Amino acid sequence: MEPYDCEGFVYGRGPMTPDIMIVGEAPGETEIHNGMPFSGRAGKVLNEFFNYIGVSRENIYFTSTVRSRPYKRVQKTKNNEVLIKKYNRAPTIKEQLAHAPILDYEMQHIKPKQIVTLGNVGLQRLVGKQYTISEVHGRLIHSQVRQLKDLETNEWTRTEEYYSIFPTFHPASIFYNRSLEKEIYKDLDKLKEQLHEK
Repeated sequence: MEPYDCEGFVYGRGPMTPDIMIVGEAPGETEIHNGMPFSGRAGKVLNEFFNYIGVSRENIYFTSTVRSRPYKRVQKTKNNEVLIKKYNRAPTIKEQLAHAPILDYEMQHIKPKQIVTLGNVGLQRLVGKQYTISEVHGRLIHSQVRQLKDLETNEWTRTEEYYSIFPTFHPASIFYNRSLEKEIYKDLDKLKEQLHEK
């Protein structure tokens, strides 16, 4: 595997004052081809979640920790033919650092009522490694968020502003662990309550 294989670039998309800002991990193959965040298989599941909480995609700003698709090359043999396939992978810390200024800019300029992080990467990018999705999903976190202070030294600092952050599992997680679906819907019930209070 070549180090840090990435391809394409997907822009954040949505209104400047959305009901929700979704912070995901990174685009996948479908998103890289059509330029639309969360338009692949996980995006279809995410649409079901939005329908459940009664929020339209038009009222959501979509962004991610890394804007290019991180992938790994895997060699497979089929009918005596060697194929190289690309599979999505989690972004490395270096990739997150390289894309950090983009998300920092969005955090300063997009004014969401509620931020929803999907999975560990988005959660930890905003609030730090001391949080894990399995421990804090479905719990509202009122916090300053991390922003890159210096790309040379990879130092982080915290925003002055506090944000309302609601972490839940990434919709793709149910492809690997169907039992998480119940947990996600419990989280969505809490998120629905939270949105009605705002």
